[in-house]
Amino acid sequence: MPQRLQNMTVQKRIEVFHQLGSRLNSIDQDQLEEICYSAGNGNSWFTAESVSAALSAWGKVLNETQLIKWTAPYTLSPKKPMKVGLVMAGNIPLVGFHDLLSVLIAGHIAHVKLSSQDTYLMQFMINEIKSISEEMGQQIVLVERMNDADAIIATGSDNSARYFKHYFASKPHIIRQNRTAIAVLNGEETKEELKAFGDDYFQYFGLGCRNVSKVYVPKGYELPRLIDALLGYEKVLDHHKYRNNYDYNKSIYLVNKEPHLDSGFFLMRESEELVSPISVLFYEYYNSPAELDLVLATNSEKIQCVVSANAWYEGSLPLGKAQNPEHWDYADGVDTLEFLSGI
Repeated sequence: MPQRLQNMTVQKRIEVFHQLGSRLNSIDQDQLEEICYSAGNGNSWFTAESVSAALSAWGKVLNETQLIKWTAPYTLSPKKPMKVGLVMAGNIPLVGFHDLLSVLIAGHIAHVKLSSQDTYLMQFMINEIKSISEEMGQQIVLVERMNDADAIIATGSDNSARYFKHYFASKPHIIRQNRTAIAVLNGEETKEELKAFGDDYFQYFGLGCRNVSKVYVPKGYELPRLIDALLGYEKVLDHHKYRNNYDYNKSIYLVNKEPHLDSGFFLMRESEELVSPISVLFYEYYNSPAELDLVLATNSEKIQCVVSANAWYEGSLPLGKAQNPEHWDYADGVDTLEFLSGI
């Protein structure tokens, strides 16, 4: 490895990503349309709206102030940069970018296995990094196998996670599996607050681990209040895959005579399960705050984040903010930079 890679200070690495954020914020309409078109060709769930939202979100957080705040608590000057294998997911646009950012800003070398579902966008970001900094560009290696990796960060389903844990048992690793987000209502939410919840549920069509798939409501809560507040999101039906899921789940509930509510563009069904099918929002009643606390504590290992109005529930985010994590809102609650600073 060239000596100059080891000479990149944390501040220099931060400057690279600050410049990347500036570029994302200055993408013109023609370029954005080209990016959205190409990304959509690779994954039909990646609509122009979804891709634009992902690029905009990264543009906002890739700035010097937030990057310094994020990295300040850690020692990120490895004596010998390690090869860190990244097995990326591709369920929503750029979902794997935080891992790449973490490895590079920690001063290591990223051995990246791209998801076939999110190849174009990740390659776009990698190309931008390389054009900003040749040194950092040399720290990114695209691979198909992880034979040479010294450590592993892998994201996948519960089944693939079991395989990863076995296969990479001898190497330092972070292995992530299925998680979901939940919402907690207390009945005092305004219509505007409930409308904001629509972003937590509908953005990326519910495909992300930070998408709310279940809502807990107090006993006696009138569910039509929530449905009425979400009427502005009917456009999700314009997407053929979402509509297919909606039609399928609706037909299953009708044929099996399962009680449910039908808004006309999403379904609600009472369930103790956490993860709902696409186009379905599960709900469950709670009798007291203490009962709710116990239920959430019991399921904590499957919950990525919690949202509530003005973040009234301890440890939650405000309604509408599930898809806007900060750098330090680590997936599965595992501190990626702490892991990388210790290998």
